[in-house]
Amino acid sequence: MSEPVLIVGAGSAIARGCAAALAACGHPLCLAGRDGGELKRIAADLRVRYRVQVETQRLDLLAAARHEAVLDKVQESLGGLHGVVLAAGELGDQAEAARDPELLARVLNTNFTAAAALLTRCANRLEAQGAGFIVAIGSVAGDRGRQSNYPYGAAKGGLALFLQGLRNRLHPAGVRVLTVKPGFVDTAMTYGLSGMFLVADPRQVGRRIVRALAGGRDVIYVPWFWRYILWVIRAIPEPLFKRLKL
Repeated sequence: MSEPVLIVGAGSAIARGCAAALAACGHPLCLAGRDGGELKRIAADLRVRYRVQVETQRLDLLAAARHEAVLDKVQESLGGLHGVVLAAGELGDQAEAARDPELLARVLNTNFTAAAALLTRCANRLEAQGAGFIVAIGSVAGDRGRQSNYPYGAAKGGLALFLQGLRNRLHPAGVRVLTVKPGFVDTAMTYGLSGMFLVADPRQVGRRIVRALAGGRDVIYVPWFWRYILWVIRAIPEPLFKRLKL
């Protein structure tokens, strides 16, 4: 397998899990993110372990004006672009975001607006070539607004709806769109948070994502049981739900 793949937010734990699973399948990779030094270390490890081409590219998701130029560099370095994995995100501090509209806007922009802008540019390229895939990491937090993380959840919920429309648009062109909704995963973003349970290994999450992509899935929850946990949460009537501390 030789289809080149761009991974955005490649320094995150889930992105590393995806990168390892994709490299194991033989995909050439470009790791994009803000920390160039960390990306180079990850790339060197992947080259040694899997003997595939791995390039790196500096990318600030919030610098939307530079997205197009970065994608040009990615395609040049890889000799094309077949897939995109978007794993960038920012949880933010719920208590601070509730008081600070600027922080709230940053959380919304990072997790939704800037992400949608980049994915639109990627979608245009993949649609024009009539093949490829997009994988975007959402969250179970986007399935229902809760007081503990509603800015982050609102952004991820918006992203899920955006991906649903993108999937509908790109299907005739032969471009697949996979929405991934993780529960609690052992990452730097979740480190130290209270109330976490059944925490997943990001390497296992990465392998699950790649299997789902190969299987033609549209939406997955990882681990799988979160689909049923969220089914119960969504079913709680609003008059009762608003009184709960979730």
